Amino acid sequence: MACLLEAPLRISVLSEVTATSRHYVDRLFDPDPQKVLQGVIDMKNAVIGNNKQKANLIVLGAVPRLLYLLQQGSSSEELRTECAVVLGSLAMGTENNIKSLVDCHLIPALLQALVFPDLIFIEACLRCLRTVLISPVTPVQLLYTDPTVVPHLMSLMNQSLRTQEYTTQIIFHCCKTPEHQTVLFNHGAIQNIAPLLISTSYKVRIQALKCFSVLAYENTQVSLTLVNVIVNGELLSSIFVRMMQRDKPIEMQLTAAKCLTYMCRAGAIRTDDCCIVLKTLPCLVRMCSKEHLLEQRVEGAETLAFLLEPDVELQRIASITDQLVAMLADYFKYPSSVSTITDIKRLDHDLKHAHELRQAAFKLYASLGSNDEDIRKKITETENMMDRIVSGLSESSIKVRLAAVRCLHSLSRSVQQLRTSFHDHAVWKPLMKLLQNAPDEVLVMASSTLCNLLLEFSPSKEPILESGVIDLLCSLTHSESPALRVNGIWALMNMAFQGDQKVKMEILQSLGTEQLFCLLSDTDPNVLMKTLGLLRNLLSTRPHIDQIMSTHGKQIMQAVTLILEGDHSMEIKEQTICILANIADGSTAKDLIMTNDDMLQKMKYYMGHSNVKLQLAATYCISNLIWNEEDGNYCCVSNLSSQARQDKLREMGFVDVLHKLTQALDPNLCDRAKTAMQQYLA
Repeated sequence: MACLLEAPLRISVLSEVTATSRHYVDRLFDPDPQKVLQGVIDMKNAVIGNNKQKANLIVLGAVPRLLYLLQQGSSSEELRTECAVVLGSLAMGTENNIKSLVDCHLIPALLQALVFPDLIFIEACLRCLRTVLISPVTPVQLLYTDPTVVPHLMSLMNQSLRTQEYTTQIIFHCCKTPEHQTVLFNHGAIQNIAPLLISTSYKVRIQALKCFSVLAYENTQVSLTLVNVIVNGELLSSIFVRMMQRDKPIEMQLTAAKCLTYMCRAGAIRTDDCCIVLKTLPCLVRMCSKEHLLEQRVEGAETLAFLLEPDVELQRIASITDQLVAMLADYFKYPSSVSTITDIKRLDHDLKHAHELRQAAFKLYASLGSNDEDIRKKITETENMMDRIVSGLSESSIKVRLAAVRCLHSLSRSVQQLRTSFHDHAVWKPLMKLLQNAPDEVLVMASSTLCNLLLEFSPSKEPILESGVIDLLCSLTHSESPALRVNGIWALMNMAFQGDQKVKMEILQSLGTEQLFCLLSDTDPNVLMKTLGLLRNLLSTRPHIDQIMSTHGKQIMQAVTLILEGDHSMEIKEQTICILANIADGSTAKDLIMTNDDMLQKMKYYMGHSNVKLQLAATYCISNLIWNEEDGNYCCVSNLSSQARQDKLREMGFVDVLHKLTQALDPNLCDRAKTAMQQYLA
């Protein structure tokens, strides 16, 4: 049966089908094998460079017949080979052609045909497979459906230069996921491909290099294996370094730098290794310069951003290499201004890459400025940089918006920038707009940035508060994404820090008691930790502590008890005890602890714990409970006087525990215990 295209296209193409096209297909069914062979050869000559003819033949059912002839054992080697060549030519047409070929099960048919021994036929099949599989419309998973295919490809690889080139191209384009990497690794991809790096053919060398770039990407197992591979007496990493030399083609330099970058990021090569510091980093910086093609500059900047991301020293070195920070400013100058019609072609090219250039520049600025204050200052002082970031936050391209907000997030880690550039350019306004309607990936980064803008020393905090951000942040805490829940709570926590009572009550009212306690039982430890931080900031200053505990005290004490009795980390338990220490500092709120003997016994247990931080937090709590308010300026409205609290705690053995802690090795713990003991002498 004929492979059919989509209805609208099929109708338009069918109207143009000629008698000649039908004649080509009819000859495929001739009983005389020689006439069939000549028909296929004539078809091959007819379709070269003729997309209309290719579409006609596909519609008329040529593909199923060609596949049938290709798979028949009775077909001559020459006929099978010519069929594979024609199919490969049809695949070089439009994307619709390739879809039709895939729908006709071309890929499994060609893979099965690779069992025939004729080398020329195998090369023709691999060439056709390569053409189909490198198309973006082809599902690469088709290569992995049959578990025998990959090992068979490996066995065919070294039969000729052509099989080496085609199989490595197939592997490069079909290695898209960690699962694909694992399959290829397990079937000997590294051992089979490594010798190809010293092939006499440039096409083979570059394809082998590209294979290693996709195999090593974020893959520790592959990277640790690659670092020990020796080819012709030379380590693979040394071969990659040679391939980055200036006299090598740019494509080779760039791909070799990517291989070493990925091996470094996977932990197979140290960040201070000379092949990274003296070779890979300078090579990637070089790729960012104006002398290279726009697409090479994009790839260079994005790879460099990935290399620098986790390492402060590499960021510092890159920032002073070839004036990189200033060089990146040129990425924002596309499309170039044109004045004559002859520049239309260049304008089209610039437009095509303009988004990618801005995205790459923002990514690299984000990596450069993620740790060092001087680098951040240098970035913000680059011509119109803050304006460009603000513009980037509202670009049509989602990738540019994400890269811009990543850059903003990186710069927002600077106290100085929060107080100056961020305030001067009112970056919180486009950031708030971005938070209204964006994909989760953008929301995570935008809300992380907002957390920094809500720090107490940030001038943006007040206008953000006035914009009604609380409801938005509370809505994030309901997200299915743990990262968004963390950021929503984190921002609220920063907002509550040293906040006035009005803000704190707004947070509690908008968040709701039910949601607050839901977050306190969240299975994600980061969510729980930030929720405890929020609660700790809400329960600060006595009037706030007493008011909140008067309305929510019972539920808070229940939540605290459950956390202390649960299987949680020391950090979470420390934060929980710090909340109790704040409650103990309230005037009336402390009664909720004093009347809870079980909680007091827990504090006694943690005062004797092996973890000093837990001991210190519990000692703070008890110190606040026994504090002699009559000696201070406090207005005591507790049901129990300080003397009554001290007497009860003495009866429970706390004085003996405190006395023992005055001999503690930790100076902070020792001082706190002594301060508490002095209250008994007051």
